[in-house]
Amino acid sequence: MVSRRRLLGSTVAAAGAVAGFLPASPPTTAQAAGQGRSSVIVRPGDPRYTELAGRGCNTRFVATPDEIWLVNSADQVEQAVNKAIALDRRITVRSGGHSFERLVDDPQFRLLVDVSEMTGVTFDPRMNAFAVEAGARLGDVYRALHEGWGVTVPGGVCPEVGVGGHVSGGGYGPLSRRHGLIVDHLYAVEVVVAGRGRTARTVIATREPDDPHRDLWWAHTGGGGGAFGIVTKFWFRTPRATGGPSSLLPTPPARMRNTVVSWPWSGLTQAGFTRLVTNHNAWHAAHSAPGSPYSVLHSSLNLYSKNAAWVQLEIRMDATLAETGRLHDDYIAAVSEGVGVEPRVDVTEGTWLDITLEPTVVQPGYTRQKSTGGHMREAFTQGQIAAMYRSLTDPNHLNVGLVYLAAYGCAINTVEPAARAIPQRDSIMKFWYTSVWVDPAHDDAEVEWLRTLRGNVHAASGGFPVPNGQQDGGYVNYADVDLRDPRQNRTGVPWYEILWKGNHPRLQRVKDTYDPRNVFRHALSLDPS
Repeated sequence: MVSRRRLLGSTVAAAGAVAGFLPASPPTTAQAAGQGRSSVIVRPGDPRYTELAGRGCNTRFVATPDEIWLVNSADQVEQAVNKAIALDRRITVRSGGHSFERLVDDPQFRLLVDVSEMTGVTFDPRMNAFAVEAGARLGDVYRALHEGWGVTVPGGVCPEVGVGGHVSGGGYGPLSRRHGLIVDHLYAVEVVVAGRGRTARTVIATREPDDPHRDLWWAHTGGGGGAFGIVTKFWFRTPRATGGPSSLLPTPPARMRNTVVSWPWSGLTQAGFTRLVTNHNAWHAAHSAPGSPYSVLHSSLNLYSKNAAWVQLEIRMDATLAETGRLHDDYIAAVSEGVGVEPRVDVTEGTWLDITLEPTVVQPGYTRQKSTGGHMREAFTQGQIAAMYRSLTDPNHLNVGLVYLAAYGCAINTVEPAARAIPQRDSIMKFWYTSVWVDPAHDDAEVEWLRTLRGNVHAASGGFPVPNGQQDGGYVNYADVDLRDPRQNRTGVPWYEILWKGNHPRLQRVKDTYDPRNVFRHALSLDPS
């Protein structure tokens, strides 16, 4: 049976010791975990170089920088940026290393700033907010906030992912239908920027209406990481929250139910597959409005390619409610109706922290991948589902492909599109298509398989999810550099409008203000005007 925890497109480290873990008495300052330590600079030939350069999750791309700076503070990041400017070297930043594309692991980058040592999670009374350093992993953050104060942020499902890129791209997760996106709770950011001079500086930007740097805060609520500067710290506090620290962020459920519903490919006909996806999509179209009783449920339909043997529905929901059992069973019945094969249902319950910190399991060696993703306002059509089926059952596809359809909406859709940089605020689902493989000799065929899947499903809009009545654009954290390739993007819509729609002009002004010399740039960052 395919592992209960899927997401095969992301190669991650198993959860281990929690960096930046809090002592029994929570600290009351935002002191960085590494303050007082010097930065470490690693160059080729150093025995540490290979491991540090190879931390990216997609081994199709390998970093070969002249220098890797392991930093512990914003001051040290400033020093790295100043050196890159003085020597005219391309600079980039890595937090958790989970970029799916070559936004970090590209030979063009000669100086790599690694913030993975910056893992502090503290309460800052000056900001009246929780300070989280950019190198912390989501699992570190969940544990520290929960065990220190009984609160959390509605971030992603993979505890190994670094907060730096996840937050900057507008991250979502199992609590988002109930509490919104993680950036809906972002109060401030600390960012090292370059500006118009030749000297880096550190800016703290908040969401306060009178903050002269408010637009820089806003750009980091979905504009993507490494595009406007280098974030070294985030502060979180829910809007309009008052009182002590334990009332400033959402409280997670005491217990969670985690269910995996599995249908064997051996019993699925094309009609059954179509019915399964149709049922799932129709259900989400009907139950993703703000205020839905199903806001307590998050799910993902994981449509693996046929050679993986199963397709699976993973469900996470609050297990403490009186109606949990009924909502849970009714949902499974609605998705399963008429599929023609009886699913296997595996139910586990545990504390919220136990379920949330469960490591992401991947197939050994499957470290090469290509993926893309976006948002849906309405259900996929029968023709689009047929295109998925053709790719997933392609007998010439030898590796593991996945169509991942994740629950969205509810509280996410209570925020105005312009209030955060991520504008998708009336969607019912997020989707992610990926293929993963082992052998470099399969690169061209696997990339083509993914492009064929994407191109056929979104054929009516030129091969990408152009914002329209049914689709709602892409997602910068599901990075796909094909957006900027006119040979692939035949939509007639600029790549940046597919990602950010009407928020692009404001993001462009932020780029022009804080990075006019384009010091911070990658394949999916805006160029200065």
